[in-house]
Amino acid sequence: MTDLDTGLLATLETFYDAVPRDRARVERIGPFDLFVRDGEGHPFYARPALGTPAGTAADVAAVRARQRELGVPEAFEWVDETTPGLIGPAEEAGLAVQRAPLMVLPAGVTPEPVAGTTVRLLDPDDPGFAADLAAWHAVGAVAFAAHGTAVGEAGTAERDAAYTPVSAAALAVEADLIRAGRHVRALVDGPDGPVAIGTVQRVGAVAEVAGVGTLPSARRRGLARAVTTRLVRASLAAGTGLVFLAADSADVARIYARIGFRHTATACIAEPAA
Repeated sequence: MTDLDTGLLATLETFYDAVPRDRARVERIGPFDLFVRDGEGHPFYARPALGTPAGTAADVAAVRARQRELGVPEAFEWVDETTPGLIGPAEEAGLAVQRAPLMVLPAGVTPEPVAGTTVRLLDPDDPGFAADLAAWHAVGAVAFAAHGTAVGEAGTAERDAAYTPVSAAALAVEADLIRAGRHVRALVDGPDGPVAIGTVQRVGAVAEVAGVGTLPSARRRGLARAVTTRLVRASLAAGTGLVFLAADSADVARIYARIGFRHTATACIAEPAA
């Protein structure tokens, strides 16, 4: 590994550590930091604490026990090249480890907009912000229930069934994150409402594209590429120096490679094995 690679991975690790800290409390359990969200919102995960070596299966089991006690998902995230040797203990402790291509956009690369697709960025000062955010979550619920890129039957009817109004508290938190430049959220509308989504999480000059999803019935139309490109361009225009993402699979990674992202490392996501 070169010095440049080491510096890049250190930057990513600092980003991952920083993202949840303003919305969660941290419990140190052995070599892990468990981020516990207080209040509404998607629950966080456990990660190796900055600068610590890989934990043992017993360390992983201790974190899982605390997660069960708190009633939060038994979820772990880390970068394999930063914390080598953790996959084995995680699997020994009963977790299934997903290895996701971690991809970085090279400096100086700005992807061209995708013609023919209009991507809206959510605006907390827009009167329709509450409805847009609820729709964003509803599209995500359907899209992420069917991982991958294959076309399926689930579409706008399933999206509408998943629609739940966003609470005033959650709406205020998201509005503050968007105004502060910490979040960017995107929607693509079809004839019957939103069909594709995406988001950016930003800390300082580093931004992660995440949560890009398309209703199964609207896939294979280039919408994920359009959303990702719009989010990347918005991040770069805001002064972001490093944009990265973790692809769900090799098929998804090929979409991001066409935009300009390059496979750099391996993001590990571990959850209880079925």
